[in-house]
Amino acid sequence: MKILRLGHAMYAFATRGGKRYLIDPFFDLNPGCPEKYTQTEFLQSVDGVLLTHGHFDHVSGLSLLKQANPEVLVVCQYELGMLLIREGFQNVYPINLGGSVALEGVTATMVPARHTSSYRETEGNPIYAGESAGYVLEFTGDHTVYHSGDTAITMDMKLIQDLYEPKIAILSASGHFTMGPREAAYAVRNLLRVRYVIPSHTFPTEATAARKDVWQNLVQNVPAVNAMMGRDEELAELLQDDPHTRVVILGYGEERDFDMSD
Repeated sequence: MKILRLGHAMYAFATRGGKRYLIDPFFDLNPGCPEKYTQTEFLQSVDGVLLTHGHFDHVSGLSLLKQANPEVLVVCQYELGMLLIREGFQNVYPINLGGSVALEGVTATMVPARHTSSYRETEGNPIYAGESAGYVLEFTGDHTVYHSGDTAITMDMKLIQDLYEPKIAILSASGHFTMGPREAAYAVRNLLRVRYVIPSHTFPTEATAARKDVWQNLVQNVPAVNAMMGRDEELAELLQDDPHTRVVILGYGEERDFDMSD
């Protein structure tokens, strides 16, 4: 199973069988997404999309996906799914917290996150979009991954670890809108027993941005991102002496193969 980082919170997962699943598509103001992943060839290769919640930096890429890949499967919360169906999305599969969907090569289970959720909040009055979530991704014959979604620290993480036994966790660690490195490190040491943790919801600096013009536009329009840069390294420093868990910092546009021997 391969994990490709395409921004602060967008990830693509490639199964051994050649299927590709995308979490939280965000392209327009995403400086961590290389240009080639906004093109038709990549968009048409996506077999399914998983949404953690409805905020713009997690769903605005759906419009681009819909143009290139109109029948792509979208898995999401019930309320958000109803909104997308009304907007003409053809293949929406709503589930809710605790529910699962069996896809080719992976079973995805929606698990709780502690965060708000709304839809089209940058265009006027926010529309209620259900509760935020994370996902447990059980890849067939491969690792199980816990993607926390945007979240504060929560004791649910211990239940998720005990029940699903993930070996890899993609954890919010940016602070400001989610838990920061301190809370993420606590979760790793006390609630989870994963082999690898990938810091998430962290933004690139201008030097590490895949698209520098987009980075400049984002910083100008959303100054809060300044507080969420470079937090990956903070988490790595806090966990440098942990004997059980290794922090894996994925670069923007970097793909890593996590095979079962890891």
